[in-house]
Amino acid sequence: MPASRPHSTARASAIMAAGTMVSRVLGFVRTSLLAVAIGANTTMGDIFEKANTIPNIIYLLLAGGVFNVVLVPQIIKASNNNDGGADYVSRLLSLTVLVLGGIALAATALAGPIISTLTKGWTQPMLELGTIFALWCLPQIFFYGLYAVLGQVLNAHGRFGWYMWAPVVNNVVAISVLVLYIFLFGTYTPEGDHPEAWTSPQTLVLAGGTTLGIVLQSLVLLWPLSRLGLGLKLKFGWRGIGLRQAGKVAGWTLGTMIIGNSAYLLYGTIASAATAGRQELANGGAGVAGEYALNTGTLIAMLPHSVFVLSLATVLFNQLSRSQATGDLDAVRGTINSGLRTIGVATMFGAAVLVVLAGPLARLFAGSGPTAEASAGAMGQIVAVLGAAMPFMSIYFFLSRVFYAEEDAKTPLIMQSILSGSCAVIAIVLGRLLPSTQIVFALAVLFAVFHLFSAALAHFFAVRRLGDYGTAGVAESYIRLGYAALGAAAAGAAALWLLGGYQSGGFAMGSIVSAVISLAICGTVMAAAYLLLLKLLRVSELDEFLAPILARLPGRA
Repeated sequence: MPASRPHSTARASAIMAAGTMVSRVLGFVRTSLLAVAIGANTTMGDIFEKANTIPNIIYLLLAGGVFNVVLVPQIIKASNNNDGGADYVSRLLSLTVLVLGGIALAATALAGPIISTLTKGWTQPMLELGTIFALWCLPQIFFYGLYAVLGQVLNAHGRFGWYMWAPVVNNVVAISVLVLYIFLFGTYTPEGDHPEAWTSPQTLVLAGGTTLGIVLQSLVLLWPLSRLGLGLKLKFGWRGIGLRQAGKVAGWTLGTMIIGNSAYLLYGTIASAATAGRQELANGGAGVAGEYALNTGTLIAMLPHSVFVLSLATVLFNQLSRSQATGDLDAVRGTINSGLRTIGVATMFGAAVLVVLAGPLARLFAGSGPTAEASAGAMGQIVAVLGAAMPFMSIYFFLSRVFYAEEDAKTPLIMQSILSGSCAVIAIVLGRLLPSTQIVFALAVLFAVFHLFSAALAHFFAVRRLGDYGTAGVAESYIRLGYAALGAAAAGAAALWLLGGYQSGGFAMGSIVSAVISLAICGTVMAAAYLLLLKLLRVSELDEFLAPILARLPGRA
């Protein structure tokens, strides 16, 4: 059995990475279409971004960490019961429906006060439209939670693929809705970028269709869940099934999520000032990054992490849990060491791509209107700053999972309190000192700095708990990966220069199509240079990174 574990890990990781990649690509198509429909760095774009982002943050704030992290070890333990965990899972799902239903109803009822509290400097028409959008979007809280719990039950039973592929359904629905919106109402124009010009049919299609995608994303998991043969049904009564033990860990995790996501709500509130600040500027302030640009820039910068790190960490989390349960600390340290080195292959190259190709990447999500290039320039600055620091964020994410695998949620709470507390204080100061038109870029720089700090902090706590996990070897690997990434960056920058990526009106920034072509050319050049340099530098982690991919090719299994 142990001999087959590396292959099963590679297989599961590859399936999850593929699902995440497809979902992310479709998500990018959706975001690009959204910019075509309502613009980027626009009033309407920021208003909808605010209303559509709040449900996910509120879900994570109140319940997300408990569902996504704490319950996995409990479900794994319950699966060893005589009933395969059916009773535990039935009661867990019943509790989920009650708790999330109550949260979603309460949040929807408070849509107006929520929008007023989480914005800065908005006019009354902006607040009114934001509230209408929120009434349509806030019920998503329930379905985010349902998707998370159903997905973790499937993961605990080794059905990793469904959890990563279900968002594809959501993105297909969202893309269809945006195509319908553009067909019915046309593309973005500066004349229509006012709350007073917005109509109820536009709200129904845009906000209603977006929520429909989230609903279907969760409901599609009911089918693979039924195939587990657990015979699940509603059961009320949770005494004596082990939830108290999970509740102890959940309390710390809930505190971590409250602190972290409260900080994100604060950042969004500070960033919303840019929406009001650009009103008096030429071209509607298209060159001023707002909340849409900050969130989209973060989404772009997170791509290497989301596709590779999240997939690998999810699979290795179960291995860490088993090793911690048996007290095999050598295995835990070995998993940390190999995991960090392997994810570095993707994240270091990803950082190089994000910095060099930030402009064309941002152009994909800047719409097709007359202000698109200015919007792309502002968003590209955010992508470059955040992208450069993303490898450190991935290190922090991976190391924090080590503590959750031990069912220690107190240490992540301490780390999150230090990070979010200090970052929030600095963000408030920046919000008071800087003009609203500069605040979003300042927040991006702040986030990048704290990604570096977070990796150092997580390393300190991990070494204090487990001892050295081969830090020198990991650092050496990242240095060699860094040299290869710098070489790839130089090759990519030269290719982008030839395509006019560094001049106004150049081919690379001229349109969405030309940006796609430029990204394909430059990305291919960078990938070839990176692989060549990794081979020349004899980076062994490349083989470990490619193993899950090669295992999926015909004849290689």
